Order: sequence, then structure tokens, then C-alpha cells
Amino acid sequence: MNTINETNFQFPKQKSVYKGKVREVYNINDELLVMIASDRLSAFDVIMPRQIPYKGQILNQIATKMMKETEDLVPNWLIANPDENVSVGHLCEPFKVEMVIRGYLSGHAAREYKAGKRLLCGVSMPDGMKENDQFPEPIITPSTKADNGEHDEDISREDILAKGIVSEEDYVFLEDYTRKLFQRGTEIAAQRGLILVDTKYEFGKTKDGKIVLIDEIHTPDSSRYFYVDGYEERQSKGEKQKQLSKEFVRQWLIENGFQGKEGQQIPEMTDAKILEISDRYIELFEQITGDSFIKGNTSNVLERIEKNVVSFLSHS
Repeated sequence: MNTINETNFQFPKQKSVYKGKVREVYNINDELLVMIASDRLSAFDVIMPRQIPYKGQILNQIATKMMKETEDLVPNWLIANPDENVSVGHLCEPFKVEMVIRGYLSGHAAREYKAGKRLLCGVSMPDGMKENDQFPEPIITPSTKADNGEHDEDISREDILAKGIVSEEDYVFLEDYTRKLFQRGTEIAAQRGLILVDTKYEFGKTKDGKIVLIDEIHTPDSSRYFYVDGYEERQSKGEKQKQLSKEFVRQWLIENGFQGKEGQQIPEMTDAKILEISDRYIELFEQITGDSFIKGNTSNVLERIEKNVVSFLSHS
């Protein structure tokens, strides 16, 4: 399987390149950003040693579809998709926080709750909740945007404003946009028989000062989904929820003694495990978009991307 681990392109008028955990972002003439979704898999802020076939294409195409389905609510950075793994958009200055919103007590919030905490990012969580119960209303629990190799950290609204990470005027927009996007995402998921449990959004500012949605939206890497069917029954019996998200990777890692902590070894990912993860990503793509997944031609995947991007840039 030809997968994308990293790219080292030199596009026309390229100024710089930023390599994140999963995406690589090329600055074109301080005007456009070319964002390439690799097939890298990150969990607990650690990049796994092997890539997942079609993962980048899946993330890119879900994010694109979701941006189009929410652009009437919240403006976004996207201009075009010249390739299955590529999005091109307006150059933005990213805000240094991730806007995490949770409708249910799951994942990180559940782990904190289990440890006895009732305050997350300055937001109180009610007593008497079970894991995967729905919150009375969604809560926003931001995190700092870490540099490579560092862990994102929980932060409260008060600290964000006190430290001047985001101005109060801008933060009001970020909260409003986050709630609107989560509401729309919840409605889209419900149409597909899914529950949008929690997700994160990233925002940036364009050169003319407009706040826009950037990066990914409602993908399995940034969001957690449960199936509507059987949710209530599982909760009443105290059973685990059937879910579609990257959480199944995290759970497998935890069961094999890895949580990204110092001294821990990443368990071996066999070919069978890699294909199983790829199939799960494809399943989520089809479930959340309602479309059949069409695998891109990966025989010369880097050549394909370069050709498509150069062609787009020469015509734009």
C-alpha cells in the first residue's frame, strides 16, 4: 500500500512549509495555504510508526463536505480541492487555542470525572453522571494548541483572556461559532443515525481581519461519534457505547500499555491491524457523509498530488 508519510514539495512561489501531526501546510506567496492530509496516525499526541491507507483522503474529504454544509453559518478558509488529499484556502493567522465542545461525558472528560474532578477548563460538570451520559447542555472546554511533540493542555476561558492568548472581542466570536457548528454537526449526524459526542474546531484570522473556520471539521480525528441505535439501552445497562471515532485506536493502545507517557513502548501494528483501522475510517466516512468512498489512485501518490497542485496554482 502506498501511503503518505511526509511530503517535501517545492511549489511555485512557495514561502514556507509547516508540518503538523497529520497535515502539512505550504504557504504560497503569503496569500494561499496548500494543506496536504497525510496518512499519518497520531494518538496521545504521538505519531504512530506506520501510516493508515486512505486516512488522509478520508479526513480531507469529510472536512471539505462539512465545511460546505456549514458555510452558511460560519465562514471558512476553503477555496478549492485540487486533489483527494489536498485543500487550498486563504492564508490565515491561527488562534492558539482549540475550541473543544462536548455534548456527552466521554473520553478525556470522562477520565477526569472518574479521577474525581468536577471542574474542566473552568466549567463545572454535574455530580451523579455516568460515562457517556449527555450533559444538560454542551460545554466548551478549550485547549492550548501545542507545538510539535508537546501535549495540548486544558485551559479555561478566564485564563485565555487573562493571558491575552485571544482578545475578549474575538473569543466571543469563537464561542458563538463553536456552538453553531456543533448544533449543525449534531443535526447532520442525527440524519445519519449518529450522535456527535464531542469535537474540536480551529479558527484563524484572514489578512483583512475576518475570523474563519480552518483545518478539519467533524472528522474521526477531531470528533467522537456514537450510534443512535442502542445508545439508551447500552447506557441503562452500563455497557460501552458503539462508536465511530479515533477512540478505538486509543483504546487498543491503552489495552496494550501505551498512553503516550515517558518510557512506554508503542505496541506493534501488524498489517492486519493497519487494514482494520483503515476499514474503520472508511466505514466512518460512509456513515457520516452518506456517500460511498472512492479510493484515490495511490500508485504514484506524491506525483499525483504535486501535478494536481501545480496545475491548480498555475491557473489561479
